[in-house]
Amino acid sequence: MKLVFLGTSSVFPTKDRNHSCIALDIGPETILFDCGEGTQRQIRIAKLSPMKISKILITHWHGDHVLGLAGLLQSFQMSDRKKQLDIFGPKGTKEHLKHMLKAFEIKVGFKINILEIDPKKPTKVFETKDYELWAAKMQHPVPCIGWSWSQKPKIRINKDYIQKFGLKAHPILKKLQEGEDIIWKGEKIKVTEATYQKPGKKITYIVDALPTNTAVELAKDSDYFICEATFSQEYKAAAAERGHMTAKQTGKLAKKANVKQLIITHFSQRFKNVKPLLEETRKQFKNTIAARDFLEIKI
Repeated sequence: MKLVFLGTSSVFPTKDRNHSCIALDIGPETILFDCGEGTQRQIRIAKLSPMKISKILITHWHGDHVLGLAGLLQSFQMSDRKKQLDIFGPKGTKEHLKHMLKAFEIKVGFKINILEIDPKKPTKVFETKDYELWAAKMQHPVPCIGWSWSQKPKIRINKDYIQKFGLKAHPILKKLQEGEDIIWKGEKIKVTEATYQKPGKKITYIVDALPTNTAVELAKDSDYFICEATFSQEYKAAAAERGHMTAKQTGKLAKKANVKQLIITHFSQRFKNVKPLLEETRKQFKNTIAARDFLEIKI
């Protein structure tokens, strides 16, 4: 699995930074967080498979987070996509998407499943056998959602233990992973002793939001916390007026949430060098890195 940063700018793209989009490649499928203008091209450069995209998680409907959606849908149609696409977003997503498709005269031959959400506190909104999606409403001038992808624990085989029974690779081990005791050469192997749980990873994505307690709760104990650092503390008043965080506030939020790794993104074009934002954040939360377009992180 890997995270690929396809766009790390804010409202204005730059020659080095595209509009907001992050791809989470989990093997059989890819999940997009936002879909800013130019996302299709970034996907190609990053050598990701567009047809693996199963879900698009929209934070809000400001242009720098969604203007790549129309082109992507049109390309899906021209590529004869058949697989359902899930688009999750705040209230109004159905209406916005309807107008977008109408404006660009896009007709799709595949099903688009739209889920509008408005949870006031972190809430599980989707689940598979492998992961859960959690969401919460953020504080911003327009309806805005923060997202968490939470991988379920994996059952692993205790190889040292099963080797005592002369058992190595064998199809019967699948039963242990499914939670069943097994009989091997007349001896019972208990699942409680032959397996252990490997904790899953948690990834939280919050942009265009004020540093609220709800944001802290959503990000709590994340392995990777991706959060905006649009402004420095020097622009604190402008950040508050526009519903954004400063780098200092982002660092404080990460510390309160007890995250393991903070990755700052969504940088204002005024910061041609984001080092000052990184330094400001690290004063509050040391384990911070600054995202760049096409940064890949193995999970």
